Amino acid sequence: MSNCKKFVARSVILIFVAALSSLSWAGDVKGKVTAQEIRSPENIVVYIDSISGKTFPPPVLHAVMDQSRMKFVPHVLVILKGTTVNFLNDDPVQHNVYWPGINNNHKLAHNMGTWPQGIVKSFTFNELGVVPLLCKVHSEMSGYIVVVPTPYFAVTDKNGNYTIKNVPPGQYTLKTWSEEAKPTTQVIAVRASTGTAVKPGCNCSPCNCITRPTTEVNLTVKQ
Repeated sequence: MSNCKKFVARSVILIFVAALSSLSWAGDVKGKVTAQEIRSPENIVVYIDSISGKTFPPPVLHAVMDQSRMKFVPHVLVILKGTTVNFLNDDPVQHNVYWPGINNNHKLAHNMGTWPQGIVKSFTFNELGVVPLLCKVHSEMSGYIVVVPTPYFAVTDKNGNYTIKNVPPGQYTLKTWSEEAKPTTQVIAVRASTGTAVKPGCNCSPCNCITRPTTEVNLTVKQ
């Protein structure tokens, strides 16, 4: 192997090891969102707001927003700024996708057009904020895309539970968005791993597994 190829191979290995190391020290932010005066704690977006001095490249893989059984699926899709979304139509009827604006900015309104089953159309979202999705063919259909500034986000399940994975240690601003409730903001601190400990189910002897710390943050949203 030439010196150049050896250098490239070593660089790739070092980058890979560094990535694994950073993930090993990262923790999870998890908790439960309690909803007051709204129908359900489901489909509430919980995300870490912009981090000073940090930018994040969008994912290579596209996100997916489907139209199935006369609904947008998922009802709420949260993505990192710059992500491309593939819009599908799985129904045997024509569907349309449009949004009247992004974050109430009507200058950012866009109509994707109308297309039949099996066709996929794509759009890259480079503006932060809430994108309300509608269908001009079926007025009863609605959904949301929420574009956030960091890759640290989650959507609550039907019981209000959420988990944001692989958050590096630090102090952050945690925010929520809901279709019905007012947004909330809370400052949180994610701690670093304190070292190695025995993990349940680990077959290593001795066990030197790095435990992932969990930061518990319960939130309440109101109408």
